[in-house]
Amino acid sequence: MNGKSAAPTFREALPVWIKIGLLGFGGPAGQIALMHRELVERRGWLCERRFLHALNYCMLLPGPEAQQLAIHTGWLLHGPRGGIVAGTLFVLPGALLIWCMSCLYVYQGELRWVEWVFYGLKAAVMAIVVAAMLRIGKKVLHHPWLCGVAVAALLALLVFKLPFPWVVTAALVVGLIFGKRLAAREKPDWDDNDICAGRVAAASWKRTLGQCALWLALWLAPLVACLAVLGKSHTLTIGSAFFSKAALLTFGGAYAVLPYVAQQAVETHGWLTPGQMIDGLGLAETTPGPLVLVLQFVGFLGAWNSPGTLSPLAAASIGSFLTVWATFVPGFLFIFAGGPWIERALGNPRLAGALAVVTAAVVGVIANLAVWFGWSVVVPEPGETDLLPLALAAVFWLLLRFGKCGVTAVVGLGALAGLAAGWLGGG
Repeated sequence: MNGKSAAPTFREALPVWIKIGLLGFGGPAGQIALMHRELVERRGWLCERRFLHALNYCMLLPGPEAQQLAIHTGWLLHGPRGGIVAGTLFVLPGALLIWCMSCLYVYQGELRWVEWVFYGLKAAVMAIVVAAMLRIGKKVLHHPWLCGVAVAALLALLVFKLPFPWVVTAALVVGLIFGKRLAAREKPDWDDNDICAGRVAAASWKRTLGQCALWLALWLAPLVACLAVLGKSHTLTIGSAFFSKAALLTFGGAYAVLPYVAQQAVETHGWLTPGQMIDGLGLAETTPGPLVLVLQFVGFLGAWNSPGTLSPLAAASIGSFLTVWATFVPGFLFIFAGGPWIERALGNPRLAGALAVVTAAVVGVIANLAVWFGWSVVVPEPGETDLLPLALAAVFWLLLRFGKCGVTAVVGLGALAGLAAGWLGGG
C-alpha cells in the first residue's frame, strides 16, 4: 500500500480486531500473516518497519508471540485500551469455542465435523502464510547478506531444531557486531506512512515499575483467590499455579511446551489420558487463536475429572477460565512494561543495522513455520501422503495473488472444501 494513511479511530479499528480474532487459524504463521495483511498492506495503519520491529520483540518473549504482537500493535495505534482490546479479542473467540467444544467433548465424545473443517482450513492457511512470507521477504531481504541470514535462520530451525528465541537472539548479536553498514541500506520509504510515530508512551522506569506491579497483581489474583477460598490442595488451585508457571516456559510456541504439560497433566496429576491430550490438541488446531489454547482444554478436563465439592461443569468452566487467564495475561505485562523501551530503540541509529539482521532472521522463522505446517498437512502420518490440501492451497494462493480474493473468503472456502471432502469421503 502506498501513501500515508490516516490514523484509524478506535471505532474503525475494533471490527478489524474482531475479524483477526475470528480468522486467526493456523498457529503463529497464519496469525502473523493475517495481521500483516490487515494492518500493513490493506490499511497502511502500520509501516513495514514498525510491524516487524514489534514482531522481533515478541519473538523473544515467552508465551504466544502472535497474541503479544496483537497487543503491541493495538497499543501502538490506541494506547493501553487498544492493546487490551486487541489482545483480548485475539484470544476470546478461540477460547469461547474451546469451552463449547470441550463441553460437547465430555458429553458426546467425537466431533468428526470439526476434523473435516480443519482439513480444509489447513489448505487456506498454507496459502495465506506463503503469500505473506513472499511479500515480507520481498520488502525485507533487499541485500544478499540479509538473504543469507534468512536462509541461515531457516536451516538452524529446520535442520538443527534450535529454538527460535535462540536464533533471533543470535541474529541480534550478529547484527550489533557486523550489521552497522546495513543501517545506511535501509529503505527510506519504510516509515513513509508510519502514523504511530510520536504517539507511543515515553519509556520511563517509573512507568515500567507501575505496569509490572499492576499486571503482576492482575495475573496472580485468581490464584490468590483459589488459595483463600478452596485451599492449596484443590484441583483448581493446583491447576492455576501450574499454568501460571507454564506461561513462563512457552518459548517456541505450543509445541515446545506440550511435552512438559502432557507429562505433568497426564502422569503427575492424572488430569486426563494421553488420548484426551491428543484430542485437545486437535480442538485447539481447529479453532482460531493461539495453539496454546490446548492448555485450556487440559484445564477444563482436569477440573471436570476432579471437581471437588463443585459440579463437574462448574469446576471445568472455572478451570477453563483460570487456565486462559494464567496463560495470556503475562503478554499484557511484557508489552505494556517493555513496549516503550522497544519503540525507543527503533529510532536509535546504532540499532538500525541490528534490526535489519533480526528482521531477516524473522523471515527465516516464518519460512520455517510455513515449511513445518505444510509438511504436517501433506504428510499427516509417516509414510502417508495427502496431496489434496496442497492442490487446494495452490488454488487459494492464486485467488489471493491474482483473483483479489480476501482472507475471509479464502478461509470460508477452505472450511467448505473440508466439509465437502469429509462428506464425500464418508468421514
